[in-house]
Amino acid sequence: MLIQLAATGLLVAMLPLSVVWVSSDPDKFRKLVWVTLFLTFDLVMFGAFTRLTDSGLGCPDWPGCYGEANPFQAHADIRAAELAMPSGPVTVIKAWIEMIHRYAAMAVGILIIAIVIAAWRGWKKSKGADKRFAPGLPLALFVFVCLQGAFGAWTVTLKLQPVIVTTHLLLGLTLLGMLAWLAARESRHDGIGMEASNLRRPALVALGMLAVQIALGGWVSTNYAALACSDFPLCQGSLLPNMDFGHGFSLWRHLGKTAAGDYLPFAALTAIHWTHRMFAVLVVATVAWTACKALPIPGLRRSGSWLLAAVAVQFLIGVSTVFLQWPLALAVAHNGGAALLVILLVMLNYKARVASSRAPSAVDLRLSAA
Repeated sequence: MLIQLAATGLLVAMLPLSVVWVSSDPDKFRKLVWVTLFLTFDLVMFGAFTRLTDSGLGCPDWPGCYGEANPFQAHADIRAAELAMPSGPVTVIKAWIEMIHRYAAMAVGILIIAIVIAAWRGWKKSKGADKRFAPGLPLALFVFVCLQGAFGAWTVTLKLQPVIVTTHLLLGLTLLGMLAWLAARESRHDGIGMEASNLRRPALVALGMLAVQIALGGWVSTNYAALACSDFPLCQGSLLPNMDFGHGFSLWRHLGKTAAGDYLPFAALTAIHWTHRMFAVLVVATVAWTACKALPIPGLRRSGSWLLAAVAVQFLIGVSTVFLQWPLALAVAHNGGAALLVILLVMLNYKARVASSRAPSAVDLRLSAA
């Protein structure tokens, strides 16, 4: 089974690797990094689709499906489980969704291994002179993708325990952010004004707040609290509805249960949803302010415009999901919007860092004045 799974992952990875190989771009390493970033973004989106369609336990074991490498071979077991519980977590469709997600994750893992190998080769060939091939970040990516795979396994074996599923989401977006940083490192950033260095702190604060908001959003999703507030801007007709923060934000518990094993009260779900919603206002304001500061800076106008548009669309999608009772397409798009904001803010942080490194120091200014 393991050999079949590895062969399937390699087969899936061969398509993007072939795209890189036949590309007319002479910088194959840069192309490989950007292709991997794009596919990791797609993987995050498909992971959201897997979670939102309740397909996380479509195959209740790991890494295969009922001990087989694909749902074709496990069809009899899957069908028996579906007949026994038609509305349960195991169906033929859900099994395929879950396994396709795993195949895609294996393919991304293979692409990251290819990045590590290419970086080492380039670093060795340049004898450490070409900083684009510095192997530290590619190796960190490899460690993170292995850790992400472990949490993917625990997501299944621990039966969708909310803290594990949320951590799995956060690690996936951290991996995406690391790839975005690597992609930014492999790209040219000419023409960025020195004043971009003033964005280092605002951009970092915005990224940190976005990370907290994504964690809160993951907690909403993994606890199925999306419909706890069905109106907007109020929640259950009130600015401060009945909420149970103690049970809602107790981390070490099973899905739908309190830490003591009782059923999770609805007030706890309300607290989870309400917190995510309130913090979203602060995040939108901070990210929009950061984007507006970037707009007049040479070389950052496009970054600021993209960031401002992305946060506006993300806010509108979030509001629309409430009014439309959380349709699947919008829910997946909301996850994709969060992933896009991660990429844009990471790249803005990188550009601000580049500008800061180019800015003359106080000592340089004194010497030039002398």
